Order: sequence, then C-alpha cells, then structure tokens
Amino acid sequence: METHEIDYELIGDDMQIVEIELDPEETVVAEAGAMNYLEEDIEFEAKMGDGSKPRQGMLGKLFDAGKRVLTGESIFMTHFTNHGALKKKVAFAAPYPGKIICMDLKNLSGEVLCQKDSFLCAALGTQISIAFQKRLGAGFFGGEGFILQKLQGSGKAFVHAGGTVVTKELQGETLRVDTGCVVAFESSLQFDVQMAGGLKSMFFGGEGLFLATLRGHGRVWLQSLPFSRLADRIIQSAPSFQGKDKGEGSVLGGLGRLVDGN
Repeated sequence: METHEIDYELIGDDMQIVEIELDPEETVVAEAGAMNYLEEDIEFEAKMGDGSKPRQGMLGKLFDAGKRVLTGESIFMTHFTNHGALKKKVAFAAPYPGKIICMDLKNLSGEVLCQKDSFLCAALGTQISIAFQKRLGAGFFGGEGFILQKLQGSGKAFVHAGGTVVTKELQGETLRVDTGCVVAFESSLQFDVQMAGGLKSMFFGGEGLFLATLRGHGRVWLQSLPFSRLADRIIQSAPSFQGKDKGEGSVLGGLGRLVDGN
C-alpha cells in the first residue's frame, strides 16, 4: 500500500516529543504506550500488525506478531486515525532523555535497520519487521543481539536515541563504534563486531571487549548515551537493598538528607 504523507514538528530539546499533523483519514502507527496527547476527532485502535499489508490473512498477522515478541515489543501496535474533516494533531514522547530522529525512508533506499527498542512511530504503510544478524559475532556480542528492527517503505518513520545524536555518512571507509551506541544504519552498510584490541586494552581499557564495525556506503546514526549505560549509572548510585547509602560521601550525604528532612 502507499505510505501516508504526514507533517510533523519536533518539540523540546533533551526530552523531545514529535507532534504529527494528520489530514482527514490519515493514520500514524506507534508502539503501545508512546502517545502523549491527541486532539479531538483522532481515534486510536490497537491492531495486530502495522497495517502495511491490508490483505494479509490472520495466519500472516499471527506470524508477524510472533516476530515482534522476539524483539520484546507488544504484540499489538496502536493506529491513530483522523476521522474528522480538518487537520488534527497527535504527539508521541520517548521513554527516556534523548533525541527523536525523523527518517524519510524514500531518501534512504527505502530501508533502515535500527535497535529493536528505538522505534517510536511511522506513517501508515511503513512495514515494521525484524532482521536477523547474519554473523555470529554480531549476534552474540553486538549489543543488539541477533535481532534488529527493519523499517521499509517510502514515508516518514521516527526513532529515539539517548543523549546526543551524531550522523555519519560513510563513503566506503570503516567506522568502529561502542556496540551500544549504534541507533540505526542503512541496510547498504555491513555490520559486524570485532575484538577491541589487545588483552590489556580489552580488560582494563573500560571500553568493553568488542566494538561494532560498519563499512560501506551509507548513513549511520549514533547515540551518546545508550539506555543501558544510563541504567547502570542509576543502579550504581541507588541505595542498596540492605539500606546502606551509596551516595557521594556517605557521611555528608546523610547529613544533607537530615537537613532536607528525609
């Protein structure tokens, strides 16, 4: 089916939302729970599938839903449709600090691979499926596992990245990246994982044992703060289950909380 043409506006800086303007009978498809607000006349419905194959039978829908389970996502996707006579807006927010990236698939060879949890929403007609890594190294050590999300179509799709986004255009060279910092890349690029270096660098360098390598011709989007890195820092700074304080300077930290009344 033809992809719907949607207009959008990115609002905010480090806690962004994307506000999408829908013409009458236009639809945007989003992950469950991503919606922030919507105007009247926009109705939403949870459906099994992305709606890109309107003639797909129930067996095909169940098969696609099973593949989504592998990515850790909900079986259902939410379809937001403007049933009014005027243009209306619906907004979607990312679940943690970072940036929202608009990917116009018609300018990206019609296909992009991204982290399995980075997809936010897309115009109806975009095919949202999964892609398996062909290389064992990338699958076991790539930070993304064997499974990536594949976005195909000719419309606009939106993905979320943590921290600051850096876009690199490769012209045949090789780029090495921390495995968790890869958000998305064009399918024309080769993705693999290689050892970081010598044993001393691997164990004491603090950069992990492996680096993702991308080579070829195409674009890659990188994030400065993967959610896993953010979560690790939060866990390290949180009080332990035994009630011990792990804050900065436990004595001063305790006095500070007394002053705060905690």
